[in-house]
Amino acid sequence: ETSFYFYMSTKVAVVTGSNKGIGLAIVRALCKQFNGDVYVTSRDVGRGEEAVKTLNSEGLKPKFHQLDINDLNSIKNAAAYFKGKYGGVDILINNAGIAFKASDTTPFGVQAEVTLRTNFFATRDVLTHFLPLVKAGGRVVNVSSMLSASGLKQCSPELQQRFRSEDITEDELVALMQRFVDEAKKGEHKQGGWPDMSYAVSKIGVTVLSMIHARRLSKERPKDGILINACCPGWVRTEIAAPGAPKSPDEGAITPVYLALLAPGATEPHGKYVSDKEVQPW
Repeated sequence: ETSFYFYMSTKVAVVTGSNKGIGLAIVRALCKQFNGDVYVTSRDVGRGEEAVKTLNSEGLKPKFHQLDINDLNSIKNAAAYFKGKYGGVDILINNAGIAFKASDTTPFGVQAEVTLRTNFFATRDVLTHFLPLVKAGGRVVNVSSMLSASGLKQCSPELQQRFRSEDITEDELVALMQRFVDEAKKGEHKQGGWPDMSYAVSKIGVTVLSMIHARRLSKERPKDGILINACCPGWVRTEIAAPGAPKSPDEGAITPVYLALLAPGATEPHGKYVSDKEVQPW
């Protein structure tokens, strides 16, 4: 039996929604580049264990823990596990997300509610429970999308001003995201100043939430050197995008992994939106 102290000094990386696509590619890269335990997490245990076997066949040794970001108990159980076994986490990559296909005939209001529930509200729940566990020198990466930047430009000037402001709070952001869902359900989101894309709005939320948390960490834990950023993986061939996308999942993992492995002592990027390893204007 490996000692408790061994695990407390072992570094650990956790990647949400990592049984396939970009998430799995991120785990693959971290297994090769990160000196510590790397966890595949997924809602479905069978699929998660299958992903571990795939990587085992490539000579890699990730571990697995169940985590359904839409289930608060699952989040709490996973947080307790990592706190108990490792004393916290060193790298957290929030990759889990969903998108409706363009051809999907589900009513827009339903698409808005379902998309925001996972991509924004559930990601926020993970951060609420995991950020306190992030160790000094830790790295947090929230996988956003290029559609967050283009979607932002399609918002009303009032919304753009709030989403770019240095003083927007988490509560205000949550209220705005909920307002989008409520207006989408009534078919009034366009009058409300929102773009006609629930995926883009959900990822605006993820990007802005990253910036809010960065400001909070700098204020509340200034000596801990934790860096948190949002990133765009690029247009990647996954179930979310399309077969015609130019990047492979392994290429899509490059920027998230770069942000997860920023050198010890680095002070930037922090609270930024990053694509192709470059800070992008927001």
